[in-house]
Amino acid sequence: MTAPSSSALTEMPDPQFVMSVEGYRIATYTWGDVDAEPLLCVHGFSSSCRDNWVDTGWVRDLTRAGFRVIGVDQRGHGASDKPHEPRAYTMDDFLADLEIVLDTYLVDEVRYVGYSLGARVGWQFAVDASHRVSRAVLGGIPDGTPLGRLKLDQARAFVEDGVEITDKVTRNYVTLSERVAGNDLRSLIALAEGMRLGDADPDPTHPPRQPILFATGSDDAILERSRVLAEATPNGRFVEIPGRHHFNTPGSRDFRNAALEFLTAP
Repeated sequence: MTAPSSSALTEMPDPQFVMSVEGYRIATYTWGDVDAEPLLCVHGFSSSCRDNWVDTGWVRDLTRAGFRVIGVDQRGHGASDKPHEPRAYTMDDFLADLEIVLDTYLVDEVRYVGYSLGARVGWQFAVDASHRVSRAVLGGIPDGTPLGRLKLDQARAFVEDGVEITDKVTRNYVTLSERVAGNDLRSLIALAEGMRLGDADPDPTHPPRQPILFATGSDDAILERSRVLAEATPNGRFVEIPGRHHFNTPGSRDFRNAALEFLTAP
C-alpha cells in the first residue's frame, strides 16, 4: 500500500456531526486506519480541533505513529453548536458529549490527548469513565475551576459595549478567541460562566489511575499547580515544556515528541 502523502495527513475533513443529549450538534473528525488504535483529541477553550491539533502538526504525527485519530470540536467551538446559555456548559455536559462521540464511533476505549479545558475535561473523563481511557496526555491542565480567572464582567462589557478590558488574563483569552475563525464570544462567555456551575477543582485525593502525562509550559502561570496534580497521580509523569506559555504550548515540538513517546508506550 502506498503511504499517504504529508498533505493528506493534515487535511481537514468535513465534520461528521453527533447529537448531544439536548440535541446540540457536536462536530467530529477522523483520520487514519479505522482498525488502528483509537486516540481522542480534545482542544482547549476558544480553540478548535483544527487550531489545536491539525494546524500544529499533531494529527500528522499521531497518524504517522499508527493511530486512528478522532477529533472533536467541543460544544461552543469550531463547527459545533454554540448555545448562549451558561447551563449548557457544565462539566457533566462535556463528559456526556465525549461518551456519545465514542459510542457513535463504536469505540470502547481510547488514548486521550487534551489541552487546557480539554485537559480538565480529560482528567474528569479518566476518573468518571475510567474504563474508556487507557492513558492520557493532559497539557496545561487548569489550576482549579476552568476559566476561573476570567473576569466575566469585563468580557461582557467588551462584547456588548466595546469597553476596554483591563485584566491581562481576560484580555489574553479574548484576543485568542478573536484569532480563531468562527468563534462566538457570547457563547464562550456563557461557557466560562457555565463551567463554574457545580464544578470543582481537580481533586488530587481522587486522581486518575491510568498512566497520565502532564505537560505544561515553563512560562505558564499554572506550572506548579500542574506539577502538584502530576505528583498526586499514582501513574503520573510530568514534563515541563521549555520557553512556552499557556497559549503557545500546543504548537511546541517538544510537547508533541514527549506525548508521542508516552502514547506509543506498550
